Amino acid sequence: MKRTSIAATRRRRSARLTGVLAGIVALVTAAVSGGAQASGSAMPSTSRTKAPLHDSLTTSYEVGGVRVVHRLTPANDIVAANVYLLGGVRQINDDNAGIEPLLLEASDRGTREYSGERVRTTLSRLGSSIVVDPETDWTIFGLRATREGFDSTWSVMASRLMHPTLDSAQVALVREQLLAAVRQRGDNPDALASFVADTFAFSGHPYARSTLGTERSLSRLTIAALKRYHDEQIVKSRMLVVIVGNVARSKVEKLITQTLAKLPVGTYRWTLPDSVPARGAGFAIESRALPTNYILGYYLGPPVGSKDYQALRVAAAVLSGQLFAEIRSRRNLTYAVDAPFVERAIASGGLYVTTVSPDTTLALMQQQINALQQGTIDREALERLVQQFITEYFLNNETNAEQANFLARAQLYRGDFRIGDRFVDELRDVTPEDVQRVARQYMRDIRFAYVGDSLRLSTRALRGF
Repeated sequence: MKRTSIAATRRRRSARLTGVLAGIVALVTAAVSGGAQASGSAMPSTSRTKAPLHDSLTTSYEVGGVRVVHRLTPANDIVAANVYLLGGVRQINDDNAGIEPLLLEASDRGTREYSGERVRTTLSRLGSSIVVDPETDWTIFGLRATREGFDSTWSVMASRLMHPTLDSAQVALVREQLLAAVRQRGDNPDALASFVADTFAFSGHPYARSTLGTERSLSRLTIAALKRYHDEQIVKSRMLVVIVGNVARSKVEKLITQTLAKLPVGTYRWTLPDSVPARGAGFAIESRALPTNYILGYYLGPPVGSKDYQALRVAAAVLSGQLFAEIRSRRNLTYAVDAPFVERAIASGGLYVTTVSPDTTLALMQQQINALQQGTIDREALERLVQQFITEYFLNNETNAEQANFLARAQLYRGDFRIGDRFVDELRDVTPEDVQRVARQYMRDIRFAYVGDSLRLSTRALRGF
């Protein structure tokens, strides 16, 4: 059972854009470092039209109290169907963190309708898979199947969600697998930096909790606690179902009516989380004897729906290119540097690097942030960067599964899946002045995790952040 930290996944998604950004970063760098450039209130609109808020292949409807967003994709026969269990880390506390992934993973070991190995043998015969992906704002429980195998795979997934047997021996086995993954944080400096950074940067907020839990919380979870959580939390009011594939609405309605619609309604109500408490810059240090040092810091961003949300996304992309050019290409101080944008209900941005020279590298990072805050990017350079960003973003979201996530984010974060159609226009509407403004407003009070040789990090490295 392979486990990867959410923060590391975020950084990899952002890093995919680094090569694209590096290709045009020279122009952007010159524009930023050269000081303010003349620019108007908006970028040129040549060859651009606003996307209409209409998608005839995507609909939203309710089946027996379960909200569904359904995109028909006649071009392929792969179906992705996700059940989003809403709330994420807000549904747990320090004592039961990790309970939802443990419950869902343990359901793979048998249900009322599919005893023992039959769950896995059925999926193997169909060539299908069921995924469990705990994220900060929700947990994804989904299937990947062919059109022909969709009905049977849905039956297995629904049975796992509704009627897990939770045999004590099987739960213990799954618990040990999760505990092994959690313990590996101490052996993997990248994963440890991610864990410490989340805990430190978002302290006092649910975002500080680990989606996978801790050794303490996982060890204390009992079968009775799992069953109680299932009865209280696996309810229709916590669910959004998103289906992307070549399946008819009538089939979806029939399958949900026969399964998820029979669950209790519950009293859950989806809301956006409270803001993260503001705190000053700082370092949380985990001293390790390592050949290189791992640094990951986060700053707080705007809530989803704010006009600054996409502006900060673009600013983080610009900063990633700047850091790549200066720290990796010119100075050769690292093989991995990034300025990730963390996309969730309350955005955040960050700085990530592995380096043998932390003081020098952090000083260079601060220089690049200052350049972004003090200079104005050339309009043409920004427009080219945004277009490259859009192309790469959609290449990374072309699978049915990623389309489902895109629709879910629009539905849950913005209140309507159709608002996702505005994504490209919102990026293109970001001006050089917007980039400078959000860099000044948000790229500060950065809280870092440092894993490595503490003697190589001086107190002066924190100044200016």
